[in-house]
Amino acid sequence: MELPQRDGDGYLVDMGAWTPEIGRAMAAADGVELDDSQWEQILKARQYYDEHAVVPPIRKFAKYIGQDQKAMFKQWMSGPMKPITKYGGLPKPTVCV
Repeated sequence: MELPQRDGDGYLVDMGAWTPEIGRAMAAADGVELDDSQWEQILKARQYYDEHAVVPPIRKFAKYIGQDQKAMFKQWMSGPMKPITKYGGLPKPTVCV
């Protein structure tokens, strides 16, 4: 699958180009294998974005999906919002905390 154009950080240049297949292909291209729980978080982040037109900070997002923030950091082995927004075709988070 040919991926749509991405910026220097790997985010889609055109958010409208996102599909679930593209999200998974972007992760695969980055060497990331998404499990069901991570994919669920990506879809919830898209839902949040649709409702609020903004990428939430991790604290607010963890509360929104009813998950422990520390567990999310362990699960993603980094700040969770970056990969969640990247593979979800959402804008880059402005705040990483």
